[in-house]
Amino acid sequence: MTIEVSTAVACRNVLGEGTYWDARRGRLWWLDVPLPSRLFCLDPASGDVQSYDMPEMITAVRAKKDGTGLIVACHSGISSFDYATGKLTHLLNPEPQLPYNRSNDAGTDARGRFWFGTMQNNIQPNGAGIDLIAGAGTLYRLDPDLTLTPFETGIWVSNTVCWSPDNRTMYFCDTASGVISAYDFDLDDGVVTNKRAFAEFDRGAPDGSCVDAEGYLWNARWDGGCVVRFNPRGEVDKVIDLPVAKVTSCAFAGPDLDQLYITTASYGMSEAERAAAPDAGNLFICHPGVRGQRTAEFG
Repeated sequence: MTIEVSTAVACRNVLGEGTYWDARRGRLWWLDVPLPSRLFCLDPASGDVQSYDMPEMITAVRAKKDGTGLIVACHSGISSFDYATGKLTHLLNPEPQLPYNRSNDAGTDARGRFWFGTMQNNIQPNGAGIDLIAGAGTLYRLDPDLTLTPFETGIWVSNTVCWSPDNRTMYFCDTASGVISAYDFDLDDGVVTNKRAFAEFDRGAPDGSCVDAEGYLWNARWDGGCVVRFNPRGEVDKVIDLPVAKVTSCAFAGPDLDQLYITTASYGMSEAERAAAPDAGNLFICHPGVRGQRTAEFG
């Protein structure tokens, strides 16, 4: 069965990323990473879109349990976004000794801990690329009291931070490896062990992911022009094609969590490539026939 994809918002992002469904407020959040970085908020019921200019690059968001705003992974580490003022407030820098690093993808576990990965920054202030020269990133767990615990190191491009419905497996990937990894996850202690290869695919490289209520992982494929659904054994179940190559993240949304929103990018494309793919950078939507699972808030 072919799953039809359509444009939800013609936002033409340079590097759209970080789709997140804020179930409490009924809003979809996503962002455009390069400067001038922007945070977007869609009300699916009305179609209204708000955007907020950010003082630095932001890369991932999750709602805070206290209802005041978002926890934000950003260039300088971790910040807090206030719903009332629209302001970003710096909280901590996990790597002051690595000034050329930045945060990338992130997610919250069922106990409200914020997991995020860092990497060498690869985007100049003018939006041009910077060559990656080292696997300088680390996977971190940020507890609600802002205690920070490092886990895996040597990461080139951190992506995919999500969990199985039973909270016994955590998924993470270093995009440069081409492999999505699985870990045994201890929900009580917030610890990952037993890293192993979970899934590979021959179209593009793995970017952001989410997990549906059936325990299948949906992965956006950078330069692969699709989102692929893997079963819990890491086997390809289905592929959703998009009209653009650079597919970056996906999240289930809506009151019934039956809509899949997908961000894309035009980053690094030539003028000819942009002309050939006018929808690059738009936010897309489809109805895949399954439901997602509610994402925990931070705190």
